[in-house]
Amino acid sequence: MLWLPVLVPIIGAAAIFAWPSERRIGLGAAGVAVLAATLALSVLAATQGWNAALEWGGPLRLIAMLTPLSSIVAILVPGVALAVVLYAAAHEAERGLRRLVALMVAFAGAMELLVVAGDFVTLLLGWELVGACSWALIGHRWRDADVPASANDAFVVTRFGDLGLFLAGMACFAATGGFAFSSLAVMHGPALGVVAAGLLLSAAAKSGQVPFAPWLFRAMAGPTSVSALLHAATMVAAGAFLLARLWEPLHEVAWFGPATMAIGLATALAGGIVGFAQFHAKKLLAASTSAHFGLMFVAVGAGFPGVAVLHLVAHAAFKAPLFLSAGVAEHAVGSYDLRRMRVGRAVPWTAAVALIAGLALAGLPPLGGGWTKDAIVSAAEARQGLPLALAVILAGGLSAAYAARFVTLGFGLGEKHQLTSPRAAERVGLGLFAVATLALSLLWLPGVEAATARLLAADFPERSGTGLLLSLAFVVTGLVVGVRGVRIEFPGWIAEWFGLPLLIDRLVVRPAVRFAESLAGVDDRLIDWGVAWTSRLAGVIARLGDNVGERLADLLPHGSARAVSMTGLKSMKLQTGLSHHYYLLIAGGGAGMLLLLFLWR
Repeated sequence: MLWLPVLVPIIGAAAIFAWPSERRIGLGAAGVAVLAATLALSVLAATQGWNAALEWGGPLRLIAMLTPLSSIVAILVPGVALAVVLYAAAHEAERGLRRLVALMVAFAGAMELLVVAGDFVTLLLGWELVGACSWALIGHRWRDADVPASANDAFVVTRFGDLGLFLAGMACFAATGGFAFSSLAVMHGPALGVVAAGLLLSAAAKSGQVPFAPWLFRAMAGPTSVSALLHAATMVAAGAFLLARLWEPLHEVAWFGPATMAIGLATALAGGIVGFAQFHAKKLLAASTSAHFGLMFVAVGAGFPGVAVLHLVAHAAFKAPLFLSAGVAEHAVGSYDLRRMRVGRAVPWTAAVALIAGLALAGLPPLGGGWTKDAIVSAAEARQGLPLALAVILAGGLSAAYAARFVTLGFGLGEKHQLTSPRAAERVGLGLFAVATLALSLLWLPGVEAATARLLAADFPERSGTGLLLSLAFVVTGLVVGVRGVRIEFPGWIAEWFGLPLLIDRLVVRPAVRFAESLAGVDDRLIDWGVAWTSRLAGVIARLGDNVGERLADLLPHGSARAVSMTGLKSMKLQTGLSHHYYLLIAGGGAGMLLLLFLWR
């Protein structure tokens, strides 16, 4: 039964792709209906404890199962996708809209497969499908210059990280003879270290962590709704989710926690600086995504995967509407340059949603984003003491600064632009996320916090009043700096990830492309050559067979005719009209009969 939340969106995506109409309302209704069904099935699966397994043969067994943490994410994915598809059907260009909606629904199905995976084979199937869907969605406007190259670059970088997942799966099989996640519990020593290293590599690449973070900028070539889905609940979320899902066996590796925290903290701080230095709305949000997933890495490394998953949920609730509101503003001014926006007067509803989501991004209490960020501060303090907690607090202050820059420049009270108001479906999609963001404020209530801990079967760190006050002070300072310093400009190399794109291009993208081209050359020279010569040989044999067949087919009738003709000619020669010839034939025939009778006896 647990395969249903996976199969329904994938089959539904195929049906939408074959949909005969390009009308927005029909595509939107179909996409929302499929995702609503998926959401309902996910809720049933989580509450009823569904599990599933498919015997593939030998040691290959596809396992689908839910844990308390993965149940929350399994519900989150179709919920976010539903609101985003509702917005996309009304907002995005009509050209290719059917393909876009179908791919977004399939994207949700692929992520569901990744979330319910209980073994490395199933995980790899979902992981690769997520990567393929993201490549197709980023390259949706493939007719535009640079879009295909951007999609390819993002795909290559994440594929490089995927090698770690293959390595982890092979190490698990070599050590235990199986691929199930449960096998990791009996692993130890170097083999488990290899699994941890492979998973950390693949998770860091997928979730846009240093040094792989720049691929998220390349992914901004996709439509706004794609960016919202990508960053909120699908591909970018996959890495942090995977580490939280497998934290139990991985934390046995001594270096795993410190390494995960180091990667996450470095990304949170660097991403905060890059985000504040950006004037491109979507790139600012992309940098903030790297930074906040970095905070999730810190929570996992500190030993609190439940806190990481809750921040993933809160992040999805406020990041998706920020991207969607950026799309509305871009429609108004024709650019993602924040310095040209200030569309608050023109789209007050969108501006209000952006303000709520922006304050949650800043981590301002009593919003849910503030609770989860404070929980990460407490987790860092519980694991490494005040220095690590202060570093996380600083990352939170940077988050407040770039959130203030985004909201102030993007949706400040500038001149009233002449534009068509967002459609009702766009407003509903944005409103759903605003409600979710506000609802997460309930986490501040002690009873709700305790119930959430029981629901997730997770431990939450003990809160520190000093840490909360320090965090709040940094958030307020960041907001003030963000508002007052909206015109501050940074050097381009800072805004573009400190030169990391060039490094990634030189060390990952170009070598991978050259290697692929060399393999393509081998394919052209050897495999294509073999296929071509096999085809030619088959043609020669066919022609020979054709000639031989014709001759054999003609032999029987022509041969019979010739035999009859020759027999007739020979028989005519026996009729000579001479009596002594006939007597001789009679005598010969009689002698032959006597000989046969003698031999018979």
